[in-house]
Amino acid sequence: MDFFQAAMLALIQGLTEFLPISSSAHLILPSQLLGWPDQGLAFDVGVHVGTLAAVVFYFRRDLTALIGAWLASLAGRRSTEAALAWYLALATVPAVLAGFFLNDLIEHYARSILVIAGTTLIFGVLLWYADSRRTESRRLDTLGLRDAVTIGLAQALALIPGTSRSGITITAGLMLGLERQAAARFSFLLSIPIILGAGLFKGMDLYKAGSVESWELVGFGALLAAVSAWVCITLFLSWLNRIGMLPFVIYRLALGVALLGVYFAG
Repeated sequence: MDFFQAAMLALIQGLTEFLPISSSAHLILPSQLLGWPDQGLAFDVGVHVGTLAAVVFYFRRDLTALIGAWLASLAGRRSTEAALAWYLALATVPAVLAGFFLNDLIEHYARSILVIAGTTLIFGVLLWYADSRRTESRRLDTLGLRDAVTIGLAQALALIPGTSRSGITITAGLMLGLERQAAARFSFLLSIPIILGAGLFKGMDLYKAGSVESWELVGFGALLAAVSAWVCITLFLSWLNRIGMLPFVIYRLALGVALLGVYFAG
């Protein structure tokens, strides 16, 4: 990779990790459509660290309260924040199990333009349906055990490229009656253990590989991904109630149709 390609891939990671348009799909496409070289394991780890840093920094006060409440719950002190912390942990489990047992299968059979086009279209329509039929009758403090399991199971589907982790979890939240802001905040908080786990898993592979071609590119990518992800989270949550999900649905449908055109054109 050169610095231009590194910059584009870092921006793609930072901007699409938290928007409901699928970061994995966008990171696969440059190599398949433009013939760019694979970004490499070290760069992949770097941009994941960058997006993790962004979401942790944005939600630093929430995380401090959640961790403190969770520790207090171990001593028997219950609270809304403690319940939310446990629900976040519970909702993480399905994706972890799915990743452990299905990762190789997905890597071999699901990282194609046709699969990405299909999931982009299908889950884009589902996002539109959930947003158009939303009731927005529930805040985050009304979340229950069944809600956490449902959103967690939805998150497991995001292992399929093109699904979008944030998109499918926000969709599930809206279908459960959560407010847009509540669904988005739970989705973003839920991303933290997943991104951390993915980063550690890839980091172990990187350690075993034992070499990195360009630390400059890795550091540059991590920083750019962090800044772009933080800007993305800030603007998304600020504009969410005004713009809704329709712009992202339209984008997904246009992207899906374009990908089908590329696929059938050979």
